[in-house]
Amino acid sequence: MSVPSSLSKQYYSPPEMMGEAEKYALSKTSKSTTMCICLAIMAGLFIGLAFLFYITVTTGSSDQVGWGLSHLAGGLAFSLGLILIVICGGELFTSTVLSSIAVANKQISFKKMLSIWGKVYFGNFIGASLLLILVSAACLYQMDHGQWGVNALMIAQHKLHHTPIQAFALGVLCNLLVCLAIWMSFSATNALTKAFMVILPVAMFVSSGFEHCVANMFMVPLGISIQSIAPPEFWAQVGLSPDQFADLNWMQFISANLIPVTLGNIVGGAVLVGLSNWFIYRQTQYKTVTVYSNVSVIKTQSTQKLPAKEISVMSTKQTVKSILQHSVFSLKVDMPTAVAIDKLLECDLEGAPVVNNEGQLVGFFSIHNVLVDLWCQGYIPVENQKVVDLMSRDIMAINANDSLVDLVEFMCIDKEKLFPVTDSGIATHLSTLSLEERAKQMNVARPHILPVVEEGKLIGLITLADVARALRPVYGESLNSTCKDTSLETA
Repeated sequence: MSVPSSLSKQYYSPPEMMGEAEKYALSKTSKSTTMCICLAIMAGLFIGLAFLFYITVTTGSSDQVGWGLSHLAGGLAFSLGLILIVICGGELFTSTVLSSIAVANKQISFKKMLSIWGKVYFGNFIGASLLLILVSAACLYQMDHGQWGVNALMIAQHKLHHTPIQAFALGVLCNLLVCLAIWMSFSATNALTKAFMVILPVAMFVSSGFEHCVANMFMVPLGISIQSIAPPEFWAQVGLSPDQFADLNWMQFISANLIPVTLGNIVGGAVLVGLSNWFIYRQTQYKTVTVYSNVSVIKTQSTQKLPAKEISVMSTKQTVKSILQHSVFSLKVDMPTAVAIDKLLECDLEGAPVVNNEGQLVGFFSIHNVLVDLWCQGYIPVENQKVVDLMSRDIMAINANDSLVDLVEFMCIDKEKLFPVTDSGIATHLSTLSLEERAKQMNVARPHILPVVEEGKLIGLITLADVARALRPVYGESLNSTCKDTSLETA
């Protein structure tokens, strides 16, 4: 038996990506207000920085390389913003709208979702405004003999000349691509891979002129700022007049751009990406667990020979099925949360496997899941919540015919930490500790309750206590001690 490949998996299939998206959506709801706003401010700064990069790259380049290639270069430059957010963990409004998945799963209320959106939107605006202050103070608009500022003015003015329908449609198209970029990143676990995945979708939306509300929070106010504070020398240098950009004002920005673009971004991300994938993958089916077993174990030689009775107990012929204590106990995916909790408490269990209507193992429901959810909801349970809303879908199961010694190693030993070497045998970490010392010091985060499957069917549960009970004979006969008297005798 080995550690399931999902623990070190490099690629997720589309149904598995849905599971990652659900975790992503739920994570948006678990942050405090302060943390949420601070991360949103970071994201606003990141997107503003990306637009600075875009302006710099496209200034004067269209005359040299052509309109299309110039905008492609600008789009590639702008992708820096989403890369920073994906890697550094900022909260961006246009990706936060994917929390609609948590509402569809009945993990949060619609009111709470709107509250989260409002906090992030506000934080993004503050971040964009802070960067605007710095850029204005630095007088970046004077770069390239003022052509940098002219480029910024032209871009900002162009954004205010869309009809409301145009602005809305461009907003839908924009966030369709942004959220697809985020969605693709769910397929990978490597940071570099995630970064590369977001480049082309972002480059496409920027080069095609689609509208992003957070980017516009920086770009249009930048144009307004230049039009307001640029000295006469600037206008004389570029041969233009501030009156040519009189339409760059806050009222025009909010009514003609920000409101319709924001609504379009919500539809493109929350509906076309988030809820559409939820309907495809979660409305009609549940992911079935994969059973990992029958893989050879690396065995180490002991310094002392085991007595005959220990050899017989630790024999590889002793299987999981032979020590199984718990009969089949499972929960249904559509069972109300309260009923599931009652069943676990009645049976004195902390968790149980979950099966669908076909009897397939699809998840694991635990008291831990319940307590985390209660904390996230302020200890007010979500109405009509079911087991499927809280269960863990990425679970491990044990084959009934696996040996006891394999099970012990799986639950207690992490061989990658015990033997820190690459596939080619090169040591990745040097230690003076003995093998035994390394084994005793490692912390292995493996489940202590595991479903047992035989020929694809759930036949019971195995716990760490069951394993200890099976190995108890290695210490000799039972001393018949009880837990009633554990006090030390005094002299």
